[in-house]
Amino acid sequence: MNTKKFRFTELLTPSEIEFLVDNSLPVSLQKGAVLFYQDDICKDILLLSSGEVGLCIYNDENIDPIELYVISSGEQCIINTASAISQTKVIATAIASTDISGYLVSYKIVKNLMKKNEKYQDFIFGLFSIKFNSLTTLIEDIKYKKLDARILAYLIAKNSSTITTTHEQIAKHLNTSRVVISRVLKELENKNKLKLYRGKIELV
Repeated sequence: MNTKKFRFTELLTPSEIEFLVDNSLPVSLQKGAVLFYQDDICKDILLLSSGEVGLCIYNDENIDPIELYVISSGEQCIINTASAISQTKVIATAIASTDISGYLVSYKIVKNLMKKNEKYQDFIFGLFSIKFNSLTTLIEDIKYKKLDARILAYLIAKNSSTITTTHEQIAKHLNTSRVVISRVLKELENKNKLKLYRGKIELV
C-alpha cells in the first residue's frame, strides 16, 4: 500500500501504519462494477487509490437515481465507513464511475485503530461532518435552485471551458429527465451561456 496517497496515515504511528498495511487487501475493479448495493451491510471499508466511485440512491422502481456524491483517489466513502463501523445497512449503491483500484480494510481493523488513536478517531468523525454538509447542499439545490442555475453550476464545477458529457449524464446527476435537460440546455444556448455539440458542451 502506498500510504502517502491517504492523508489520514499522517495521524498514525509507524506501528499503526504497519498494522493497517498488513491487514489490507488490494482490489481492482472495472468501470461499472457495483461495490455494494443499497441496504447491504458492509464488512470492509474501501480506501480508493485511483479512479472514481459514485454513490446513488434508487427508488422502489430502480429508476431516476439521485447521485449523492463522488469519491476520488485518496478518499474513502463515509456511507461505506458508517455502515461497516456500525454494522447497519447502507443508504445508497456504490458504482465505479471509472476503472478503480484501492484496498479493502476490515471494519474490525478500523475500529481497532480508532480505539488506539484519538486523532484518527477524530478524522473518521470529521468525514461524517464533511459529507453531511455536502448532502445538505444537495437537498437545498434540489429544492430551491432553478434547473438552469444547477446545470451551469454542475458544468462550471468541471473546471474546463469544454466539457465532454451527454444530456443523459447531466440528467442522472441532477435527478431529472434527459428531455428536460435538453430543453434547458437549448434555452441556455439561446441566451449565449453555452454552445452545444455532439457529446460535449462549451461554456461561453
